[in-house]
Amino acid sequence: MPEVMEVMDPSSQTIIERLNAIKEEIKQSLSDKRKQDEDEICVVAVSKIKPKSMIIEAYQNGVRDFGENYVNEIIEKSNDPEVLEMCPDIKWHFIGHLQSNKTAKLLNCPNLYMLHTLDSIKLAEIVQKEMIKVGKSEPLKVMIQVNTSNETNKSGIKEGEVDSLAKYIIENCSRLELCGFMTIGAPDYNTELGPNPEYQMLINIRDRVSSLYDVNNLKLSMGMSKDFIHAVQLGSSYVRIGERIFGPRQKNQK
Repeated sequence: MPEVMEVMDPSSQTIIERLNAIKEEIKQSLSDKRKQDEDEICVVAVSKIKPKSMIIEAYQNGVRDFGENYVNEIIEKSNDPEVLEMCPDIKWHFIGHLQSNKTAKLLNCPNLYMLHTLDSIKLAEIVQKEMIKVGKSEPLKVMIQVNTSNETNKSGIKEGEVDSLAKYIIENCSRLELCGFMTIGAPDYNTELGPNPEYQMLINIRDRVSSLYDVNNLKLSMGMSKDFIHAVQLGSSYVRIGERIFGPRQKNQK
């Protein structure tokens, strides 16, 4: 794989400088075979706990995709009059664990673009029903979140249950569009040992489901601030980057 360029200290950069650095790192890290896919790699700016002023600044510097972890926060930000006025083409990605009793509230968010964390047939059924209730005719883009590490403190479906969930969405959920698979990999994985096995598992799942159900163009959502380059090199289409864009959260931020 090509060498990754030296990274400047993000704490000394502005948002636009950080964004430009991320784009350049992605560009420099791609193999010749994958350079044609550069425009299809989506940087989702994770704006949780960050003020709307930062969202607007990132939007004004070319970012359109923003990720939020908490339903209450995405409701507040997506409905904010200033955000609605200043960011008309914004795309909200929900990347946190979704409780079934908050599904309707999430679906009513303006400009909701994708749910990355669908992890059970029960939740798929609820989202499908709520989509019909709120009158959403255009299918919601969804990803199946897989717990590739089998850690009890992480959300996501087990690897052995993925196929049945994918089948259920494809055959029973007309208001959902299965777009791919998401995982949260260990950020401290040593890439000198080879490809991250958690990411490799997600790749294998994507390939298997594509073959089983004849579904093309399924994407991967993997990689965050500390390992997005490795994820991109393995084929990720969505990287969820917060700190590298907006700076570290303060100690009093929760």
